[in-house]
Amino acid sequence: MLSSTMSLVNQIVTVICGFILPRFFLQYYGSSVNGLVSSITQFLGFISLAELGVGAVVRSSFYLPLANKDDDQISRIYLSSERFFRKLALLLLVYVIVLMVVYPIITINSFDYLYSASLILIISLSMFAQFYVGMSYRLLISADQLSFIILTLQCLSILLKTIFSIILIKMSFSIHTVKLVSSIILMIQPITLAIFAKYRYKLNRKIKLEGEPIKQKWNGLAQHIATVVLHNTDIAVLTLFSTLQNVSVYAVYFMVVNGLKNLVDSFTNGWGALMGDQYAKGEIGLLNNTFGKLEWIIHYFTVLVYSIAGLTIVEFVNVYTKGITDAVYYQPVFAILMILAHAAYCMRLPYSLLVLSAGHFKQTQNSAIIEAVINIIISVVTVMNWGLVGVAVGTLAAMVYRTVYYVWYLSKDILVRDLKPFLKIVVVDTICVASVICIKCFFPSLFKMSGNDYMSWFVFAVKSGTISFSIVTLINLSFYSKHINWFLTRVKLIKKN
Repeated sequence: MLSSTMSLVNQIVTVICGFILPRFFLQYYGSSVNGLVSSITQFLGFISLAELGVGAVVRSSFYLPLANKDDDQISRIYLSSERFFRKLALLLLVYVIVLMVVYPIITINSFDYLYSASLILIISLSMFAQFYVGMSYRLLISADQLSFIILTLQCLSILLKTIFSIILIKMSFSIHTVKLVSSIILMIQPITLAIFAKYRYKLNRKIKLEGEPIKQKWNGLAQHIATVVLHNTDIAVLTLFSTLQNVSVYAVYFMVVNGLKNLVDSFTNGWGALMGDQYAKGEIGLLNNTFGKLEWIIHYFTVLVYSIAGLTIVEFVNVYTKGITDAVYYQPVFAILMILAHAAYCMRLPYSLLVLSAGHFKQTQNSAIIEAVINIIISVVTVMNWGLVGVAVGTLAAMVYRTVYYVWYLSKDILVRDLKPFLKIVVVDTICVASVICIKCFFPSLFKMSGNDYMSWFVFAVKSGTISFSIVTLINLSFYSKHINWFLTRVKLIKKN
């Protein structure tokens, strides 16, 4: 519960800081530079392979020895993990060098070759520092249900990075200097985690490895390569077949929907380690009960958060980009498609989390590849005629496919339950969204802004949020009263403690 609470705080800080910095980039450097930074960051997304690919496999391998307090096996898994990440780091270093050579050619009409290449190097330093200095320690701490320590450090790093970046931007420093200082600040987190882990765990670095203690790590890597391709396809396609201005527009809307996705995802923090522990002990009945509660929590907050976003996102972007005229930021159709795509992603979180906690990487890797292929094919085919809308359609189709697949696989191979609970919760979700849409259609005056500034938008968002919250909560109360009573009881216990 502490990890989940800190995760929520961390995501709120991340979302707020994530809104502030891009606005400064747009205001002081322009849409093209903002698009360039966003594009480079997405291309460098492969560096996150360690966290969500092999990292998930390593975490699931730690659950059983941590539950049994088996220090020798924990040491073996740690050493195997560390050796693997060092090899992976060399491969990704080659990727960064190739990117520094090739990418500036694509943007040569907008930016000098050295300008783009040096920015790639600086941003990659930040990512390498975050993911590879003490990465194995980070995974061990997370598996031990101590994520709140990681999240606290991450929150502090983001705050410091944002504060120093704004100061440097105000002092007219270049984007390169701003990103370099950010890289240095981000090194605080992994170094601190490494120091903490060395004192907490009795790791034997001299222990001999007999066989491979981490099963399916290559399957985890294969899955995440597909996942990274999925999440980076849109900006890659726009960079190659559209303009950096469109990349900037995409980045602004993505900033909002991705921030909301991370906000919903924060509710799952700590649940993965809990379900992994229950699965490792064979407590399937308890696991079913735990999963049912998490499933409802995620669906409830996904529908609530994204229904509010659907009502307010275009107005927010209008206020956010006020005075920025070098790109067209009014994109309502694109906005709705992005909201639907990321809502579909959020709804699959409990299913994907349990699949990964159970260690079923090899069994599900083909679905990850198919999802990435769907996004690439549809995005490339439609971007020429539909632009931003085309890549959003590709993302939506891919997200919906994988969500349905996870639900089917989970019911068949892990929990062995029928599809009725899922179908019921989807029907409830649909009723909630349809009700919100009907209210907007029949009472349009309730959803109008009085001005074009942040205060007007805030009042508008509060009003829209209150309406959505009332509708979604009342409908869920009709179908899931026991879940709501359980959730309120947990909240009261947290307040008492």
